[in-house]
Amino acid sequence: MVIKIVDQINDDELGESAWQLYDAAFRELNTMAVQRHLMYRHEFDEVMNDTRVQKYLCVDDDGTLCGLATYTNDLDAVPLIAPQYFERHWPEHYAGKRIWYIGFVAVHPQVQGKHMFRQLVEQLYVTAATQNGLVGIDICSYNDEVLHFSHIFRSMVERLTDNMRFSRIDQQSYWLYDFSSEAAAA
Repeated sequence: MVIKIVDQINDDELGESAWQLYDAAFRELNTMAVQRHLMYRHEFDEVMNDTRVQKYLCVDDDGTLCGLATYTNDLDAVPLIAPQYFERHWPEHYAGKRIWYIGFVAVHPQVQGKHMFRQLVEQLYVTAATQNGLVGIDICSYNDEVLHFSHIFRSMVERLTDNMRFSRIDQQSYWLYDFSSEAAAA
């Protein structure tokens, strides 16, 4: 297995493989989280063609794409985050382009548990760590409370270095006002 880093995926066959992997990895999450976690195909294709976003491709020995992650230190390339937040809280890192953001880390469900996720995550963190940088990622409550992703990311990175702090920087919650007859009876 090898991890290749590319700026663009503009080959139709590789693009289709990347989409199929991404779709398989994230489709079910849309039933578990309020915020949509699966990009529409046109959004995905835009990210794959955006040279500001690096694509980490995990390819197994027979050439099959089995993992994919996106990573950038151009925070304007990440929809739904506010680069100004990072600029305000970490101005020196922001000015030096030493803040990275993980758009997603996807491993095909058929090969989960075969260390590809860990290798992708380690590659992402090494890039920032060697430049005294910061890495941001958003994790929905399902992935954190049920699958413990924040703990998994933390333990993976702690294996690489003892020079790391890990903290929640923000949180968003979704609320529902229920006016149904069932709610009134409760």
